[in-house]
Amino acid sequence: MKLIVDWRRAALVSIVALTTACANTLGTGDAPPPRLDQRIAAPAFSFAADTFAFPNLIRARHPEEPDLYANYCFVLARALRQFAQFARFDASLPKLDPAGYVERVKRVADLSAWKQALPLDDRVVIPGYVNLREFSRAEEPAVKEGLGGRFWTWVHWTNWRVTFPVTRGHQEAVAQEIVDDLRTGRLVQLLVTNWPKPELNHTLVVFESRSAEHGVEFLVWDPNDPSEPGVMTFDQSARRFWATHLYDTEPGPIRAFRMYYSPLL
Repeated sequence: MKLIVDWRRAALVSIVALTTACANTLGTGDAPPPRLDQRIAAPAFSFAADTFAFPNLIRARHPEEPDLYANYCFVLARALRQFAQFARFDASLPKLDPAGYVERVKRVADLSAWKQALPLDDRVVIPGYVNLREFSRAEEPAVKEGLGGRFWTWVHWTNWRVTFPVTRGHQEAVAQEIVDDLRTGRLVQLLVTNWPKPELNHTLVVFESRSAEHGVEFLVWDPNDPSEPGVMTFDQSARRFWATHLYDTEPGPIRAFRMYYSPLL
């Protein structure tokens, strides 16, 4: 979602957002943290198989189209994690009617993304399909209906963090937390922004990190582009993130915040 932030609404939550902008929540105990330049990938995740087949559309690019599936980026990114953690596919089982699939998707979407992944036997079963890509391509209307609306993702109070500066130390901590989460097998959802430039206020899902010339590259799934992974880079010397290859975004410095990793954040 390419969304221009309303400064008046942001002012109402400025004190709360400012205090959370520098929060650092993950700890690694006494063990040394993994190096940022290590290659770490979320296991059992395939970009080609475990992502949605349809995109979130940018309304400014489709001004004349009615009933546009636009501004659902937060819904889709959160749902990607929910399917990875709480659903399993079984192509050997008979397919359901559309209403049956809507009900199954709702069950997945009702589970909080910050919770631990369920054991396979306890997951919501999606019958008749082998993976999320195949399922969402064939049952697109049912999937969209089951995922629900977008309003509450727009007004989530943590979104207003994009209006405030953050320290280089904070961004370095975010990069380390991404690597920590990937090491445990979890996908990582980020809120990314280059505000005040009204271009990128969006969400991405990181699924792999790898060494780069000046730091670490994070491979991301972008709800706006189901065709190929995007790339954002953390420059270790400058201690900041960079939009290296993000859909419809000019390369340049960005800020990143983790999303939906606790009941409040």
